[in-house]
Amino acid sequence: MSETTTTAATATGATGERLLEVDDVTIKFGGLTALDSVTFDIKRGEILGLIGPNGAGKTTCFNVMTGVYRATSGEVRLDGAPLGKLKKYEITKLGMARTFQNIRLFKTMTVLENVMVGADANSKVGFLNALFRTPLHRRTESAAKARARELLDLVGIRADENELASNLSYGDQRRLEIARAMATEPKLLCLDEPAAGFNPAEKQRLMELIRKVRDAGYTVLLIEHDMRLVMGVTDRIVVLEFGRKIAEGTPAEVRENPAVIAAYLGVEEDDDAAS
Repeated sequence: MSETTTTAATATGATGERLLEVDDVTIKFGGLTALDSVTFDIKRGEILGLIGPNGAGKTTCFNVMTGVYRATSGEVRLDGAPLGKLKKYEITKLGMARTFQNIRLFKTMTVLENVMVGADANSKVGFLNALFRTPLHRRTESAAKARARELLDLVGIRADENELASNLSYGDQRRLEIARAMATEPKLLCLDEPAAGFNPAEKQRLMELIRKVRDAGYTVLLIEHDMRLVMGVTDRIVVLEFGRKIAEGTPAEVRENPAVIAAYLGVEEDDDAAS
């Protein structure tokens, strides 16, 4: 990865500063409280894990952050900017990108074209420039193609750039989705269950990729059920249960937290003790 590419992701602030703030967020659906006064932050340059048992509110929190849901009360801020009234595409432009539990690629487009679609999110080339293929449009398209190839190199599928996305293996489709999200040049990259359906070897490669993404200058939020992956790759972890935050800390701190063991890790802890 070039120095220019890394700088693009980190130029807006110093590592360790608060990048995203979830401040006292509550969301209710009728009589159900899905999130109850949840507060945490994500620091620039870290990998933060958001975990909890099924129904804990992880995906709801993720959807509030990315503009799918509106909080009933509280606020989410990215680099100090409130996100509550913004549309999803506006949040993307502000610097937050996400992947999905269910892969959402353009299956009839090539691998390279899929990543270039991500780059279009921040394109300043107007319709007429594109229609008449002006010099500005050609320069912009050339730069987007070069950037897309850098990202395909990073995720390890550059050799497949001319393949249709539908022809990739399941694991490589996940890698392509991550590359496409990174093409929007996010300050924060949000990964929603990226290891779903992976075997142990693929999970190990995913851990290595997430570290490479962070080392390239990106901040990462990871929602994931696989505890070995979460414990092995994150810097800090936030734990939810029944819509409330019950713990926050380093992987070692969270693993030893009695509330977390009872809520989420109890079976795994018992398995370890029995082995």
